[in-house]
Amino acid sequence: MPVPHRKDVIMKLNLTINGQNKTFEVAPNDILLHVLRREGYYSVKNGCEEGECGACTILINGRAYKSCLILAPQVEGKSITTVEGLGTIEKPHPIQEAFVKAGAVQCGYCIPGMILSTKALLDKIPDPTEDEIKTALDGNLCRCTGYVKIIDAVKMSAKQIK
Repeated sequence: MPVPHRKDVIMKLNLTINGQNKTFEVAPNDILLHVLRREGYYSVKNGCEEGECGACTILINGRAYKSCLILAPQVEGKSITTVEGLGTIEKPHPIQEAFVKAGAVQCGYCIPGMILSTKALLDKIPDPTEDEIKTALDGNLCRCTGYVKIIDAVKMSAKQIK
């Protein structure tokens, strides 16, 4: 019979977040979403905790993942990017600028996940078709915009990054 996870067992987690080496103390069953928020990465939103909404999307080694579905120890030694690691208020990333210019930002809750999913897409496919955009954003729910402006923002991002 397997031993159940215990919250009182603490382990060191070593990873890189937004280009900085970090070490955190975590329990074997800590969810990555909760660890990131506890450590101050508030762009990683706590939405559904079931992998359905995409609000907690991050990049792990350049690929988009929903952090609510990952145990923190699974990212040992990996590189994580959150929206805080893309750009600043003074110097936003071209994807962030495109989302603002396209009017794709309303309440903003889904936007970090949308932006990171866009980054993962454009890093892989610099000139995506609309179907490729829709596939990349699948699983990122927005209740405000109706997606038209978000898709426009991704297209605009692709042009700006070229």
